[in-house]
Amino acid sequence: MLSRVADSLYWMSRYLERAENTIRQLDVTMSLLLDTSETTAEMRWDRLLISLGNPTNVTWNGDAEAMARMLVFDGTVPASVTTCINAARENARQVREEISTEQWQRLNRLYHQMHSPHAQAQFGANMNDFLASVVDGIHLFKGVSDTTMIHGEGWQFIRLGRYLERAYATATLLEVYQERLLDLPEREHSGYQYLELVGLLRCCTSFEAYCQVYTADLSPDKILEFLLLNRDFPHALRYSIDGVRQSLDAIQRTGGRRPPEELLASAGKLHAMLRYTTIDEILEGNPGAFLHTIREHCQDIHDLLYRYYVQYSIQSALAV
Repeated sequence: MLSRVADSLYWMSRYLERAENTIRQLDVTMSLLLDTSETTAEMRWDRLLISLGNPTNVTWNGDAEAMARMLVFDGTVPASVTTCINAARENARQVREEISTEQWQRLNRLYHQMHSPHAQAQFGANMNDFLASVVDGIHLFKGVSDTTMIHGEGWQFIRLGRYLERAYATATLLEVYQERLLDLPEREHSGYQYLELVGLLRCCTSFEAYCQVYTADLSPDKILEFLLLNRDFPHALRYSIDGVRQSLDAIQRTGGRRPPEELLASAGKLHAMLRYTTIDEILEGNPGAFLHTIREHCQDIHDLLYRYYVQYSIQSALAV
């Protein structure tokens, strides 16, 4: 596969996953603003913006609706939904011959939905319904991708982008919440913090899944364990990293270049951290440092993917 094709498929997937992550966190933040508690609106927006990577020139201005519109429609904000969908569509356009007609049509509809003359009015009339419809469009694209595309090398790069973006976003979210909520002594947890913990689970679409495993007992330690170490839930970190490793192995099996040892080692170390470390060991150490290490490993995997599959030299390609 050409490096530019792999690059476009990878980023198409990452940008759609990023758009969905922005929508989920924004939806949860706006819902929590309806609750009057000791957590101020500024604190909640500050937490949201940190979780989204502190977008340039975006700070809390006291107007929740204006902030929400900015994170949805402002094409100059890197983490905005419009920016991500624009970038995903542009990457798909560059590899139009590699994806199915159904994929292109689904992504094109999503793009035109965001740029419709009525989009702003629909958002103002019912923000929750508008955001839900965009998420539905993203989910439809993922489903269409899985059912209309050959599960070969290109499809594996789509999975790589999806799971690596999801792992990084989840680790970032947990790191922000760990410092501001999960690390509080048990005696300091109160009714308002119950809502905050529900919000954290909703940011990862995991409230019902968590309750199936632990019932409705919202313990910070159990939430951290579930979102870090569960091997069966798609938004848990271990599940996402398992997906990254499986895709790397599949790329090699489907005729792609063998991943270099340092890439396999980085992915393997991250997998081992999440498979063989217990929640007690994490809590006895420094959970914040553990989460930051996961983010660093995710960035290393991305850098190695780029070095080996996208920006490699002719000499290194001929040497394989």
